[in-house]
Amino acid sequence: MSDDNISPPAAPETSAGPKTPPWLPALATGLAVLSVAALGLAWQGQTRLKELEQELVRRQAGSQSEASEARALARQAQDLTRDTAAKTALLEARLAEVSLQRGQLEELIQSMSRSRDENVIGDIEASLRVALQQSSITGSAEPLVAALRQADERLQRYKQPRLEGVRRAVARDLDRVKAVSVVDVSTLAIRLDEVVRLLDELPMLASADKAGEAPAARPARRERAATPAGAAASAPEGMMSEWLGLARERWQDWSGQVWTEAKSLLRVTRIDHPEAMLLAPEQAFFLRENLKLRLLNARLALLSRQFDTAQADLRDTQAVLERYFDGRSRKVVAANELLRQVLGQARLVSVPRPDDTLAALSAAGAR
Repeated sequence: MSDDNISPPAAPETSAGPKTPPWLPALATGLAVLSVAALGLAWQGQTRLKELEQELVRRQAGSQSEASEARALARQAQDLTRDTAAKTALLEARLAEVSLQRGQLEELIQSMSRSRDENVIGDIEASLRVALQQSSITGSAEPLVAALRQADERLQRYKQPRLEGVRRAVARDLDRVKAVSVVDVSTLAIRLDEVVRLLDELPMLASADKAGEAPAARPARRERAATPAGAAASAPEGMMSEWLGLARERWQDWSGQVWTEAKSLLRVTRIDHPEAMLLAPEQAFFLRENLKLRLLNARLALLSRQFDTAQADLRDTQAVLERYFDGRSRKVVAANELLRQVLGQARLVSVPRPDDTLAALSAAGAR
């Protein structure tokens, strides 16, 4: 070892005290600086910690407020969800009810449509059957024609495609019924009433006026006799001859009157039915009344559609007219012509049934 490295011996301690090392102030200064720095850092840390605590408290308060708001919003959302679920359930119930009502309404509309069609078909069929009964009772086609026309007009207003077949059937039946010539009972009854009125005016064979035209010729002869008399007065020179001519004319006139009266007392007539000339006046009255009863019976038979009975009475009436009444009279001829027309038209004519329409209505009702 060198001497340099050998430290000098320690000085002896004096009574004044130990000697302070030189690094101690620096150390103390460093420690003081470090303490101050530590205190600063601690203060700064404490300050930051307080700031952090405050920020944490502030954030915690904000979080709590936000949490409260979130809870409130969640509660509102829950209430809203509950209300929405209730409303949704109510809407679903209403929707189900509306769907059910819609289905029922559709069924009701279809039922009403079917019911309307059925009512139309039933009404037309009932009216046709009633009109057919009236036609069979009265013998007139007018009730059936009116019912068919009414059915055609109703179907035309209704305008249902599935009833077009019924309308075509109605048109065919209407044409067929119109083509049939049915007896007009009212016209025939009027003609029979006219014959009844003429019965009191018809001349009979027993009281017919058969006188000639001699009374009508007498004035002409008197005029011819008056003319020579005037000529005789104008010519006095031929007095005698003219007086003779006047006497001859007077004689001829007188003889003609006598002959006419004689012919009126005696009459020669061909009589096919001798009982007609032997008919007394009171019997003629009962004969006319009997004919009136026959004609009234024929009229009632026509109104009740008994054409055979009516024709039998009319033929008997014609036979009585030919036997007891003067056939040369115009009134007798007119009465016979009216009876002949009634006999020709008084026949049973059956009104055709609307079978096509009834079949079409049955088919439409079945569909």
